[in-house]
Amino acid sequence: MKTPFIKCENLSFSYTNDDRSVEVLRDIDLQIDKGSFVAILGHNGSGKSTLAKLFNLILTPASGRLWIDGIEVTSEQFTEEDVLAIRRKIGMVFQNPDNQLVATVVEEDIAFGPENLGVEPGEIRKRVDEALETVGMTAFKKHSPHQLSGGQKQRIAIAGVIAMLPDCIVFDESTAMLDPIGRDDVMRTIRKLNEEKGITVIHITHNMNEAVLADRVVVIDDGVIALDGTPRQVFTQVEKLRSVGLDVPQVTELFYELKNDGLPLPNGVLDECEGADAFEALLKGGR
Repeated sequence: MKTPFIKCENLSFSYTNDDRSVEVLRDIDLQIDKGSFVAILGHNGSGKSTLAKLFNLILTPASGRLWIDGIEVTSEQFTEEDVLAIRRKIGMVFQNPDNQLVATVVEEDIAFGPENLGVEPGEIRKRVDEALETVGMTAFKKHSPHQLSGGQKQRIAIAGVIAMLPDCIVFDESTAMLDPIGRDDVMRTIRKLNEEKGITVIHITHNMNEAVLADRVVVIDDGVIALDGTPRQVFTQVEKLRSVGLDVPQVTELFYELKNDGLPLPNGVLDECEGADAFEALLKGGR
């Protein structure tokens, strides 16, 4: 039986703006299992980043119930000490890595979090070295983080979170400001954390090709869950995704349009290799 790391029941959140309440999330029912890799999609203003901030207790729900690693954080018995304990379990990596870099030397930046947790120096040294190795940045430990490329900075930001040993990391549009090479570097790191370290990953993104790499895709539209399933289950619903202002991976859209034109092609092709195999099968069948 799978163990939920995050569980929401009827979770809602509203912002107060000019003395009026603006509902951002409405009656969210969601379970994210330990060790899973979940991509959360949605147009700007859909509520996906707000949901991430509820998970990390940066924001407080207006109503509903929320459990993190079996602890109900919406309970009246939940204390400030409990908040700190939960935040140690869930790390966050934001869109702009410069906002998370605090030191002038890479290894000092990564040590910042564990130092604030009161970890003893020998253990900090071990965590820093392991985090650098995990993100492939050991050779840069004496460098200034501000002189690195965008992708390298983001990997250092991720290493800083890893060094705090969280059970879950939320990536809040962490690749949005990166070039294609930087995005690929960060996505390789995210997959490594999930597959090799067993860290639960929640990846909030606008990039459909990144979402394809997840075990599961959750689509939020105007504060409610519109779709939830495997990447193939979600991305075969092209018209539904278009109706909520989202695209599908380019190869998926190509096959969707060709199939609509009458070619006998499969639904839900998600990557180029799969597409090439489908074309090859079509050509062989035509002989």
